[in-house]
Amino acid sequence: MKEIGHIYLAWREGIGKRRHIVGVLKKNSTQGVRFSYIKKGVEAAIKDGFSTYTEFPDLNKEYKENVLEIFGQRIMKSERADIKDFFDFWEIDPKYKDEKYYLLAHTHGLSPTDNFEFLGDYKPIKSLRFLTDLASLSTLNLNADSVKPGDILNYTLEPENEHDGKAVKVYKDNIQIGYIKKIHSRVFYLVKTKKLNLQVKAVEQNGIIKRIFVKVSTM
Repeated sequence: MKEIGHIYLAWREGIGKRRHIVGVLKKNSTQGVRFSYIKKGVEAAIKDGFSTYTEFPDLNKEYKENVLEIFGQRIMKSERADIKDFFDFWEIDPKYKDEKYYLLAHTHGLSPTDNFEFLGDYKPIKSLRFLTDLASLSTLNLNADSVKPGDILNYTLEPENEHDGKAVKVYKDNIQIGYIKKIHSRVFYLVKTKKLNLQVKAVEQNGIIKRIFVKVSTM
């Protein structure tokens, strides 16, 4: 799992609202996985109605017990009949199918019951491959036929962005279709020579495009 550094906990009030980075999971061989809140992110999120994760109520504590076991409950159970399709969609390397830290980062730990998501801070290793969904779609109102699976995308760095100093603007041809999400965008600034590859994996739409899932890779 050399490609994953920390995993950041993000929260937003709802679809189309700004993401706040409210916490971080850190892993090492001696202390295991620890979780703590990020004060600045929490303060901003509280203005939008944020409340702490149920099992981790103390904003000032570093949690060291059962962190991965609790957050790991958000990962699809391996005995489900559709688990292979799930792994294929999220670009899961089969050799890590039992690694909760890896799975949490790569599947974003999404749940229909809350607005939390888990964003891996990736490193530009040679075999890097992960899935992300583009931000800012609600402000762009893209036509349903403007993007389709298989499309090759390009990007530009936008470090002067007031909301994210590591912003990455994404285009199809010369048309902007969104931004790389916070935290996921950091790896684009670490690539020194060859640019990362972007390809549309899936599109959710209903008259207008709701979500665009993009595969990011160094291959």
